[in-house]
Amino acid sequence: MPLLTSHARGVYVIAVTPFTETGEIDWNSLDRVVDFYFDKGADGLTILGMMGEAPKLTQAESRAIAERVIKRAEGKPVVVGVSAPGLAAIGELGKAVMDMGAAGCMVTTPGSLKTDPQIHGYFGQVARTLGENVPIVLQDFPLATGVHISDDVLGRIIDDVPQVVMLKHEDWPGLAKITRLRKAEAEGRRRISILCGNGGVFLPEEMARGADGAMTGFGYPEMLADVVRHAAVGDMDRAQDLFDAYLPLVRYEQQPGAGLAVRKYVLAKRGAIGSAALRAPGAGLAPEAIAEVERLLARQDKRLKELN
Repeated sequence: MPLLTSHARGVYVIAVTPFTETGEIDWNSLDRVVDFYFDKGADGLTILGMMGEAPKLTQAESRAIAERVIKRAEGKPVVVGVSAPGLAAIGELGKAVMDMGAAGCMVTTPGSLKTDPQIHGYFGQVARTLGENVPIVLQDFPLATGVHISDDVLGRIIDDVPQVVMLKHEDWPGLAKITRLRKAEAEGRRRISILCGNGGVFLPEEMARGADGAMTGFGYPEMLADVVRHAAVGDMDRAQDLFDAYLPLVRYEQQPGAGLAVRKYVLAKRGAIGSAALRAPGAGLAPEAIAEVERLLARQDKRLKELN
């Protein structure tokens, strides 16, 4: 499988991890959802992320899931989240998945990092731990980690750690960060790919600012693919129209603590996974929430018919 580069573009869907109602990994659904993501336009996948319930998995389960997805992807790029509190765990899982054929490893900042020198130094340590040929996706997600990476520190990481080939941009507000990164590149800084998260809620604006695509999840990944495709050729009106048709559901998914349950409900309804179950601790949707999602889906279908 080709390794991730600083020129990667498109949509790398953050994949869910399917579970049965009793909490076991649903391997058949895992195969099915991988096929579903690619059928709906994904250019690659990112597994074992926060929305993939990675913290609820054992190390052995993480390795088994990575092996299964990489094999199922049949040469399409798979990025594997290897974040952990300690470098030893990052190194162990990172080596294992790269040997399996992963395209790169995604790493975020542990909450223990408090100063700019600590943040800068950490990614140098990660790079040395993973090995010099392993591409790194730097996940910048202060809303979840509590760690804010300034423009200056991010720039120094780009300058000093060449293995960082991609930024998973999830700062909020963060559009100005994209603009400043691209300006620095125009002035001579090394290019890195920028794929954006946050459930795609700012995707049209992120693309207009210079992002290369999306690295996030949604119950309708074809929306992400279509918006990125149209924006990449400058058809921002069409990209915005498509995005707006899905926006109410995108917004509903943004509820902290409920977004993954919404996403899994929609994926199960679409036949991509066998069950909407989350692994404990984690609850599904209440009947009132299901009714709200169903109403949003009905209105979404109506808007898409009008648009097409």
